[in-house]
Amino acid sequence: MKLTVLVLTFNEELHLARCLQSILPLTNDIVVVDCFSQDQTIAIAKQYGARVLERAWENNHSTQVNWALTQLPADTEWVMRIDADEYLTSELITQIKEVLPTLASDVEGVTCIRKMVFQGKLIEHGGVGANRVMRIFRYGKGQSEARWMDEHIKIGGRSANLSGVLIDDNLRPLSWWIEKHNNYSSREAVDLLNLKYGFSGTNSVASLKSSTSIGTKRWIKENIYAKLPGGLRAWTYYVWRYIFMMGFLDGAKGAQFHFFQALWYRSLVDAKVAEVERYMTNHKVDPMVAIQKVLGISL
Repeated sequence: MKLTVLVLTFNEELHLARCLQSILPLTNDIVVVDCFSQDQTIAIAKQYGARVLERAWENNHSTQVNWALTQLPADTEWVMRIDADEYLTSELITQIKEVLPTLASDVEGVTCIRKMVFQGKLIEHGGVGANRVMRIFRYGKGQSEARWMDEHIKIGGRSANLSGVLIDDNLRPLSWWIEKHNNYSSREAVDLLNLKYGFSGTNSVASLKSSTSIGTKRWIKENIYAKLPGGLRAWTYYVWRYIFMMGFLDGAKGAQFHFFQALWYRSLVDAKVAEVERYMTNHKVDPMVAIQKVLGISL
């Protein structure tokens, strides 16, 4: 089994050592894809023996991942993609070592479970306590969706599912989390506008709805959620997650997480979509011009 792990970074000295330490029991073939960090990120990466690639950020993870794939040697067999504030559990590492060498040649991707920590609290309910994500794929068989936000790896063949867990645990303060999601909301607004106006190409995992739960969720988001009225969809999603998916069982910190991530964040996305559309109407311009003027994103 030859596995290369891609780690995306920008000023990640707080998290990178933890991430790399969790990867080394699995493989020492690590590629850190950095956006010209100004802290000790590069030094930490080299300390753990990682190969470092540098490339300027282009406002989304998708282009960064797909560019990094073109930089890997032709004999690369499997690729795993992970963020610097994530880490692998020992259970997941054991499963990867045991399962990956046994997979049939038509299996092109491997999913695992991603769990999130918010303000030190592991979120276990609300439909996000055990998200399945495609993070491992055969080299040349997978690429990142062409999306501005919430991108997944898309494959064309079969996938295998592991029960092992990847932990997403960012240690920065709440104010940083809010600013990050403010930025994310602009990018997700672009994706929703693109679904409506079709100004940019897509490569969505929604086409895989019959074969993966990841594809099913994307299909629901693009074909049901996106077509609900702005504002209403955020409240609908929040009520679904907090009440029907029992997010309330996550306690006080969980209540904060579900409010911010399900209602506040998605309401902000809808408000930005509405703002772009007002600009389009008032100034009689196309979506791409309005997005640049309102959100500062050049397409």
